[in-house]
Amino acid sequence: MSATFGQIRIVVAEDEAIIRLDLVEMLAEAGYDVVGEAGRGDQALALIRKHQPDLAILDVKMPGIDGLALAAQIVDEDLCGVIMLTAFSQRELIATATGAGVLAYLVKPFQKPDLVAAIEVAYARSIERVALRREVADLTERLETRKLLDQAKAILMGGGLSERDAFGHLQRKAMDERTSMKAIALSILAEARTPESSANP
Repeated sequence: MSATFGQIRIVVAEDEAIIRLDLVEMLAEAGYDVVGEAGRGDQALALIRKHQPDLAILDVKMPGIDGLALAAQIVDEDLCGVIMLTAFSQRELIATATGAGVLAYLVKPFQKPDLVAAIEVAYARSIERVALRREVADLTERLETRKLLDQAKAILMGGGLSERDAFGHLQRKAMDERTSMKAIALSILAEARTPESSANP
């Protein structure tokens, strides 16, 4: 389940109007669909609930609700994926953002390629998280499945696929074979462990 740039819908929350306008313009030029923008965290939350975007780009420092608290609430309510935008690059902040469920992180000032890369990573991780949650209800089982999927993706990425394409391959194969992604991951890992089996039937 991959999306083109135009299908990735984004809400932008940044309290500095000039930065927000530049960011929205950059996103539009890159082909993304900005469905809402806000200068306050509480306004952003309302927009996210209304528009149900794929991703939200949040500044850390905002009135209403700050970016980290907002990210935690978005993740807790399972509303969309989150990219954190900040002028601060302290390690503690990155750790806090990651702990809040942020999928990617951008330090200002940044260039369009940095923004596009962060969106691609966040979107790939977001659709993976949604698909995994739908497939596996139990938390312990979900963690085990995620570990297996990450290992299988690493093997596929070693063959030249991107992270998103590797996950898409696992998902399509599971659908085609009417089985779970965990079963597909296990078969890929089994094949990788016995490379000589194809040479010596």
